[in-house]
Amino acid sequence: MHRFTARTPRSGVAVPRRPLLAAMALGGLASPGILRAQTAAIRIGEINSYTAQPAFLGPYRNGWLLAQEQVNANGGIHGRPLETVFRDDAGKPEDAVRMAGELVSSERVALLAGGYLSNVGLALADFALQNKSLYAASEPLTDALVWSKGNRYTFRLRPSTYMQAAMLVEEAAKLPIRRWATIAPNYEYGQSAVRWFRELLSRKRPDVEFVGEQFPALGRIEAGSTVQALERMRPEGIFNVTFSTDLLNFVRQGNTRGLFEGRSVASMLSGEPEYLEPLGEECPDGWIVTGYPRDDLDNPVHVALREAYRARFGDLPRCGSIVGYDTVQAIAAMLRKAGGTETEAMVEAFRGIRYQTGYGTGEVEFRALDHQATLGAFVGRTKLEGRRGKMVNWHYADGARYLPDDEQVKAWRPQG
Repeated sequence: MHRFTARTPRSGVAVPRRPLLAAMALGGLASPGILRAQTAAIRIGEINSYTAQPAFLGPYRNGWLLAQEQVNANGGIHGRPLETVFRDDAGKPEDAVRMAGELVSSERVALLAGGYLSNVGLALADFALQNKSLYAASEPLTDALVWSKGNRYTFRLRPSTYMQAAMLVEEAAKLPIRRWATIAPNYEYGQSAVRWFRELLSRKRPDVEFVGEQFPALGRIEAGSTVQALERMRPEGIFNVTFSTDLLNFVRQGNTRGLFEGRSVASMLSGEPEYLEPLGEECPDGWIVTGYPRDDLDNPVHVALREAYRARFGDLPRCGSIVGYDTVQAIAAMLRKAGGTETEAMVEAFRGIRYQTGYGTGEVEFRALDHQATLGAFVGRTKLEGRRGKMVNWHYADGARYLPDDEQVKAWRPQG
């Protein structure tokens, strides 16, 4: 089991002796025990699939640590530093739930955070509900997390499958093509992404036809046979939801067999550096993608974060870095508002909380209605430049614009 606790040294604050003694004399209002409680670290239990998804989660933890260090360097939360206890669930929901129990009961964390795979996130959300523990989900993209299986104790940072599918549909609907095929990993995230892309594109373009689909096992794609199956469908466009090594294998076989020649591709997450950069010279041209145009994003907030990250880790941030950084900033904003770590107070503080995203695109809100953050994503095209791919012709898609209306959310989400 991976165990790692991140602590940042707290800054020393001189307390005058006479006022301290006087306060202690007044009914023990500032007794040593109370003072220790007022300055003790606020512990966060962070659970993630570090060994299963290192490309995203290594940078994620770096972004998390950078934000935590910045919060603590600025006095922490009302004088209390943040401290994180990390756990590695290896992509297994049952391990994540067991670790959540240990963190709450043995490590005495104030709240839980993290999650990468959608099935793991749903398991942690159910734990949060059953145990009345706050869970700040950073990465799981399943819509069920905040809608059909949403609960009082779970909040989610990243734009969901519905939101990112809607962003891609906005561009895909402009293409002069009708016949689409889909490929996605065979678990909740992939199934949900395909469902929403089909439904939302069909609403905008009633003339489109979906001619087939492929659902390879996550992390075990048989790329050659998958590409052959897609080719036999003769689509004009392909919606792709594969990522990490599955994406690399799919692109390699697709390039070799000419799958992408003369075809449009809309691809979720493929513009994120952790997935785009490993493609190298195999990066396809012209895919419509959601991602993170790190090198060309030059607003002051993002530039400051990028340079701080480079100075701290000797590397450039990835999309995961921003997700980790933003999760800590959101938690810090919530704790400042809550004024303590009592669970119900933290839940109420999270509802409607706003924080500044490391993208530098403005404030993000955690909606009181469904606990979904309005963080957006960048939408653009892939382009091979020299020996590496990058994201070009991009724009920021504000997450608030790509959510269903309130009445629809209320119909999907359980009450309470």
